[in-house]
Amino acid sequence: MLPSSFPPLPALTRAEAEFVDCYLEVLDQVGRINPAREGDTYRALRAAQALASRAVALREALASMHERGESEIHTETLARALRILDGERRAARVAVPPTSSD
Repeated sequence: MLPSSFPPLPALTRAEAEFVDCYLEVLDQVGRINPAREGDTYRALRAAQALASRAVALREALASMHERGESEIHTETLARALRILDGERRAARVAVPPTSSD
């Protein structure tokens, strides 16, 4: 078996892992909808439709954490998981790109 080129994910509860996954899926959809990015209206429409279901899943992941008594979001641990899962690149697609200097 070959060693993984990615660092291992930090230990997460099942609900935290679902929270991170759903959050990244929401970012992906919002990035596809971003009017400052190239694309067509059909792609943005499909992303907006998917966003609604992904937002529900995100809410359910957070509700599950709350119901299980996970009242604190461990930002350092979850941020490390987001970085490992390419969250910085995915979040950048949501931002308005800087203007290009000619």
